[in-house]
Amino acid sequence: QLQASGGGLVQAGGSLRLSCAASGRTLSSYPKGWFRQAPGKEREFVASISWSGGSSYYADSVKGRFTISRDNAKDTVYLQMNSLKPEDTAVYYCAADPNYASSWYRGPNGIDYWGKGTQVTVSS
Repeated sequence: QLQASGGGLVQAGGSLRLSCAASGRTLSSYPKGWFRQAPGKEREFVASISWSGGSSYYADSVKGRFTISRDNAKDTVYLQMNSLKPEDTAVYYCAADPNYASSWYRGPNGIDYWGKGTQVTVSS
């Protein structure tokens, strides 16, 4: 129901833009966001956005470098990633859940809808 795309290999300092489109079910009224999981690590919160797009929240590690946005007409959420660092290397997962976007920093447990993930690799 959620399909992420836009991952790839980029050098440190570069940029990537991830997209995540919903299909089969309308999720345009749900808060959406992104998590990531690096090898050997737990899945962690990256960013979330309210259903209207009026509020967004970020992990401290990406604040000021990443920007989340959404287009409800396309039922799509985006993650613009700038000034990428090797430590940003991970599989990035988009998600949708009716819980307030402000609560997503607590972690991935209980999130209802997940995309399959897209690999982001940042070389030094």
